[in-house]
Amino acid sequence: MPTGHNSSIYRSNPPALIDAAPVITLRASGAMIFGKTTTTEFATTAVGGPSCNPHDPSRTPGGSSSGSGAAVGDYQVPIALGTQTGGSTIRPGSFNGIYALKPTWGAISREGLAQYSMTCDTLGLYARSVEDLELLASVFQLADDEPVSPEPFELKGAKIAFCKSPVWHKAGPGTQAAYTKAQELLRAQGAEISDLDLPEDFAKIENWHANVLAGEGRTSFLGNYLLARDQLDPLIRGHVENVEKISRKAQLESYDGCARLRPVWDELASKYDAVITPSVVDEAPAGIGHTGDASFCCMWSILQVPTLNVPGFAGEHGLPIGLTVAGPRYTDLHVLHVGKAIGEVFQKEGGWKHKLF
Repeated sequence: MPTGHNSSIYRSNPPALIDAAPVITLRASGAMIFGKTTTTEFATTAVGGPSCNPHDPSRTPGGSSSGSGAAVGDYQVPIALGTQTGGSTIRPGSFNGIYALKPTWGAISREGLAQYSMTCDTLGLYARSVEDLELLASVFQLADDEPVSPEPFELKGAKIAFCKSPVWHKAGPGTQAAYTKAQELLRAQGAEISDLDLPEDFAKIENWHANVLAGEGRTSFLGNYLLARDQLDPLIRGHVENVEKISRKAQLESYDGCARLRPVWDELASKYDAVITPSVVDEAPAGIGHTGDASFCCMWSILQVPTLNVPGFAGEHGLPIGLTVAGPRYTDLHVLHVGKAIGEVFQKEGGWKHKLF
């Protein structure tokens, strides 16, 4: 199928002759590939369009996996693939009112996909139910060390932490309301709710993530820059030209800081059955020219942990807002298992109803 990375450089090129590894896996498992969906240029920029939000065409479906999130939210396809380097899977999941899983980094091969950041790029999965995500998880052979019980997860007595994260100051009224209501709903189910305050160093991750993307984007896009620099988005050109003047020392400090905090997160999160954190700043913003703010997702991307957007809440304009269930690395199936039980409560009592049908 034609593979142009939504870049004018490749719009007149012939289709790719080799499937990416995830598509090979799906085809070999009997999946029928319907087609391709819109992404931002090289799944890198925040420039949106032409895809729009199925719940309000005047608003963005998010990005970079814009078309995949919109197509599943619009009932055009049951499942879809995306990628996440910052918030490119979880944000469209929230904006389109669907489930979205960003697995543990490296749990699914990215061979054959365009690379932005080797440290953060992760294949993402979209569906309208956790059952469909579990089907995909089985196809891609996701596995936890601790087996997941086949029984429904019991919320009564479950230890669930709520983590505002260091960028909580960006949370809009819709996300703040969803965060508060989620605590009330789960507490009413008998869950033990507590607040999780992260150590101070986690506040540095936002800057570290930006440094890593700039440094890795500098090398990933060099070839395309030399091929046709004037056709690339300014963000991509800026990475190659290092307009931010990020030193190699700063890049190494960012790598090492994030690597040091990954096991710290794993230990903190392992004390709870689930950690819930915001997915987005608020409901999908107006206009399709910009895909929205990924601030609440970036930390989890560079920590390389599994995250699941769970829909169920609504913003002030009646558009969907989700919350994220996050876990330690390589607990993908556990995150899905717990997320299914939490999602049933959120979707029943959270206040947002799918209005397309």
